[in-house]
Amino acid sequence: MTASLTLVIGGARSGKSRHAEALACGTGLDRIYLATATAWDDEMRARIAAHRDARAADGWRTIEEPLALAAVLEREAGPGRTVLVDCLTLWLTNVMLGGAPDRAAEAVEPACRDLVAALPRLAGAVVLVSNEVGWGIVPDNRLARDFRDAQGRLNQRVAEVCDRVVLVTAGLPLSLKDVSR
Repeated sequence: MTASLTLVIGGARSGKSRHAEALACGTGLDRIYLATATAWDDEMRARIAAHRDARAADGWRTIEEPLALAAVLEREAGPGRTVLVDCLTLWLTNVMLGGAPDRAAEAVEPACRDLVAALPRLAGAVVLVSNEVGWGIVPDNRLARDFRDAQGRLNQRVAEVCDRVVLVTAGLPLSLKDVSR
């Protein structure tokens, strides 16, 4: 992997995280796993614990940050390191649910703007994972529609500043963009 900013995007259980991990490992650099999940229930707590244990066994340094993504990236991304962010979708969920549901969209724009502005300034390799949420049905409630729309806009903005964009489906990567800096 020669690009410094890579977006790996795909549907749920598409293999995108596995592909992103392989890209990060392929750099040969020290690896940081920036996990954004929040444990909303027992099942999610169990998933997070299992992922945490697997990463530790594989030599990752894990940072768990559900909200201050841009700040942590600016602090941690640097020469000699690869930072894997898994994932932008959970991060955006946290941003939207961090306030009142009827004002969720108001928190999104400044957080997304800060993240997208920080990405081109980062040193070292950064791999970002995100879900493609636009191929499903139209959600039946406003919060879900607002989320789908915000996720689609965020994915577009992140893809624009990334050197590489890879779509993963059925475990197979398809290069959508590959620009050297």
